[in-house]
Amino acid sequence: MNPSADGAWRIVEDDLSGAPIRALLEEHFAGMLANSPAESCHFLDFDGLRSDGVTFWSIHGGDALAGCGALKMLGGRHGEIKSMRTAADFLRQGVAARMLAHIIGEARVRGLDRLSLETGSGAAFEPALALYRRHGFEDCEPFADYRPDPFSRFMTRAL
Repeated sequence: MNPSADGAWRIVEDDLSGAPIRALLEEHFAGMLANSPAESCHFLDFDGLRSDGVTFWSIHGGDALAGCGALKMLGGRHGEIKSMRTAADFLRQGVAARMLAHIIGEARVRGLDRLSLETGSGAAFEPALALYRRHGFEDCEPFADYRPDPFSRFMTRAL
């Protein structure tokens, strides 16, 4: 089923208690660690995703978990995109673009004027980098508590 054909996509704030979302995040964590040295992986663990200032969403196609993403408030009017991941069965169906548009919209509703992200720099991260570029993100210097790292790419956009 392609949920986009019948409008069955839905994005919900998620408390990370369900087995499917926990499995998708474990896959996300493993993927980051498989493609970058541990000291260069800056993903939020389960506790980090539940912390104050972080809102986590899951996206569903019909009844199936299709992906996830989060918004971390950095202070002032600046936010950071975290934990973007698409489930394998939903790759190339627009899931990440839908989640990214949702996060951008939520950042605007919250009055943010800048949205940034950190992601990996290797070939495995090229699809994500292309997605962010299509949505107006540009390369930038490290922000918040990040430091320069050859395994990290930093991107930002004004809202």
